[in-house]
Amino acid sequence: MATQATTAQQHRFSFLRITIALQTLTIFVQAISAGLLFTTEYGEVLHSVGARVMYGASMLYVLAAVLAWRPGGGSPRQIWYATGFLALASAQVAVGIAHLPSVHLPLGVLMFGLSVLALARRR
Repeated sequence: MATQATTAQQHRFSFLRITIALQTLTIFVQAISAGLLFTTEYGEVLHSVGARVMYGASMLYVLAAVLAWRPGGGSPRQIWYATGFLALASAQVAVGIAHLPSVHLPLGVLMFGLSVLALARRR
């Protein structure tokens, strides 16, 4: 029984790591598509689609944090981190729609840095 519980706990934490890595990757792709936004005609579409994927990855991170915590394994601190990141992602989308690059770009850099930090902390 103890090995089954340990294995299930490891799977929950690996799912959490995967979602953080996915989130970090999508933010990095957003930075690339932001550069394409200014240089190509398809950059706007790519950046718009990427924003939706990044937001979905942030929601998936919240779900993974809840699943890692709820069955008795992890700390609820991850839920706070994931929820805070989802709030940042919501602000990022709102600021992007409002076309405020003076806020949108630094917030994107902050989000990438925080996501890399969360990923490094989970390893």
